[in-house]
Amino acid sequence: MKSFVGIIFCIFLILPIKIFATDLKWATYCESTDYKRTPRYNETIQFCKLLAENSQIIAYKEFGISPQGRSLPLLIMDKDRDFTPEQAHQAGKAILMIQACIHPGEPEGKDAGLILFRNLGILGKDTSLLRHVTVIFIPIFNVDGHERFGPYNRINQNGPEEMGWRTTAQNLNLNRDFMKAEAPEMQAWLRLFNYWNPDFFIDTHTTDGADYQYALTYSLETGPNTDLFLGQYLQKHYIPAMEMYMAEKGYKVFPYVNFRQWHDPRSGLYSLPASAMLSHGYVAARNRPGLLIETHMLKPYKIRVMSTLELLQFTLKHLNDNYRDYLQINHQADTYTSSAEFRKQILKFNFTVSNTDSVMVNFEGYDYKIEESDLTGGKWFIYLPQAKVFRLPNFNKAIAQDSVLLPNYYIIPPEWTEIIRRLQLHGIKMEFLNQDTTLEVELYRLSNPQWSNFSFEGRNRLTVKTEKFIERRLYPAGSAIVSLEQPNARIIALLLEPLSSDSFLSWGFFNTVLEQKEYAETYVMENIARQMIQQQPELLVQFQAWKEQNPQMAKDQWIQLNWFYRQTPYFDQNLNKYPIGRISH
Repeated sequence: MKSFVGIIFCIFLILPIKIFATDLKWATYCESTDYKRTPRYNETIQFCKLLAENSQIIAYKEFGISPQGRSLPLLIMDKDRDFTPEQAHQAGKAILMIQACIHPGEPEGKDAGLILFRNLGILGKDTSLLRHVTVIFIPIFNVDGHERFGPYNRINQNGPEEMGWRTTAQNLNLNRDFMKAEAPEMQAWLRLFNYWNPDFFIDTHTTDGADYQYALTYSLETGPNTDLFLGQYLQKHYIPAMEMYMAEKGYKVFPYVNFRQWHDPRSGLYSLPASAMLSHGYVAARNRPGLLIETHMLKPYKIRVMSTLELLQFTLKHLNDNYRDYLQINHQADTYTSSAEFRKQILKFNFTVSNTDSVMVNFEGYDYKIEESDLTGGKWFIYLPQAKVFRLPNFNKAIAQDSVLLPNYYIIPPEWTEIIRRLQLHGIKMEFLNQDTTLEVELYRLSNPQWSNFSFEGRNRLTVKTEKFIERRLYPAGSAIVSLEQPNARIIALLLEPLSSDSFLSWGFFNTVLEQKEYAETYVMENIARQMIQQQPELLVQFQAWKEQNPQMAKDQWIQLNWFYRQTPYFDQNLNKYPIGRISH
């Protein structure tokens, strides 16, 4: 009897040791360095492939090539080996897409995601979370920026010891590129997103900014830039449960922090809908939940990785438990956005925030003092070690600066091939005229073009004023007819409406339509201008009024005579005319 008890006791002693040894064998690079380091690209890829080779429920794929020739990696996890969206959809599963290292200096999501896949796919922990969910994971999105590796890439950040760089090899910030789709990496991402059409999306980051107690902040679009019922569901069901779960796990979380005056908590908070050029704003505009995770840069790297891991695990469980809800709500959102009812609504965009409406919230920060810098003369914010709860106003009422009643169709002349191609990258369906056709369309006349005086993502942003008019216009064969009767209707409008800050026009794709290409010589126009005044005396009155309104221009002979030239039939009738037509019948 004693020997039997001894044997059992020995088994219980040995069993945990064996399990622990198995865990050690599958330790990620980050874990093996006690969260001091994060793996390079090659090490990450090797671990991803090792996971796939040793797990029946994990597959490794590649979805594109970077400008420097690196493959873009993708891990897929499904308990039934449903490794394609067709298989997952046929099985009635929800698809969770997780993305890391869009900014490779912020690698928590990569390390947390690898731990998650290891725990479920290799160690078999919590595999019930995969009953109704397929997970796809991009461990490194910006692969070239990831390999601009070094210790000096994030001056505000507390570890890891070395990390990647924020932008791509072409110095593009991928998290400003979701609409214009300039980078080859982003074009590959759009194809991947269209292929999988996920039901929930997570993008993992590290924040900059002030010091505060929260390990992690988040943003989840629930306002006027996404589907109404989807936003209401997230507000009611996801956010409260997520905040409670994270608190139970010991991680304080808070919505993404923006102070009204940079660095100064007492100035109050503000929040507004995300632009569609950003990951979570883009996904929201496509009728899907888009969760932005922003761990706090001053917290130790282990806390940042583990808080990210907990939020990934919560979202996986939440999606698994409520997969039917998400499948139904997402389908309803797509159906509504494709409907005539959606096109009857005024689409609002270019949001700002009210300066008068606010709600009071508790903000768990640290006490601080402000001194005048003897070096710069500016305000120097010095955070103190004492935790402090601030009662702050949060200005969160969004106000749309622009709005539009949508047409049924847009029509794009065939010469704008790049616009057509990039729309197709977004998964937007279109048809093409097979013969020259004259159509009555609504067009925009553009005026007062203002380009920014600095480059942003390789382009000088443009704002214009617009005036609508009706014209019968000949559209050549090959012109693209883009119906708004599709789930991407909101994306289509944001890309093609010229006042949208996310539009192709705003990004400078139509600069040439604002450039005068034909001119008149001054010695010719001096004589013609006098003839025009003799024939139309009211022109002189209009000319004098124009000079009073534009005193600087009135000092230039060529500009003055160009004013007269613009009144002649010789002047380019297509100048300042936005070439994309709107068809509302």
